[in-house]
Amino acid sequence: MRFYRKWHRLIGWTTAIFLIWAASTGVVVAFSEFFGAEETERERLRDVTSAVTLASADSMYAAPLARAVAAANAKVPGAPVDKVELRLKGDQPEIRLFLGKPGGGEDRLLRFNATSSALIAEEAYVDKPLLWRLHSGEAFGDGGLVVAMFWGLALAIMGVSGVLMYLHMLKRRQVVGWRRYFW
Repeated sequence: MRFYRKWHRLIGWTTAIFLIWAASTGVVVAFSEFFGAEETERERLRDVTSAVTLASADSMYAAPLARAVAAANAKVPGAPVDKVELRLKGDQPEIRLFLGKPGGGEDRLLRFNATSSALIAEEAYVDKPLLWRLHSGEAFGDGGLVVAMFWGLALAIMGVSGVLMYLHMLKRRQVVGWRRYFW
């Protein structure tokens, strides 16, 4: 037990900073996910059934996609396409084209109405929002990810050593009833 106590204290002081960082950024990420526009739209469309099914003719999705790609090419000729999202459910079906830069990296998101092929919005596009990258440590590069792996491991060790010390102390206590588990 002396070994666990020594390392628990040593690791505890250093991981406290990372625990506060992970907890605070995690709360902000969860809050923005829960109350964000994307979640609101997902909840609004949860009980809506899409007009497009697997038995639908491919013209239901291929033609709108082709029109959106043509409109995007007129706006940003020859831009690389990172990914495409078809959102066919709801009152305003949408095609999202995520464009990259010719040398690599993310550039912009073009959102088109799938029915009319009109451009709804042009937005900046990054693969992961800054807050998520801060939470995971990825915002600080590969070194940040390695540090995040170590702080996660250190927190797991803290939890295990804390439980082992608690069980050891519980075994030695002579108090009976519920007071035995809480001190």
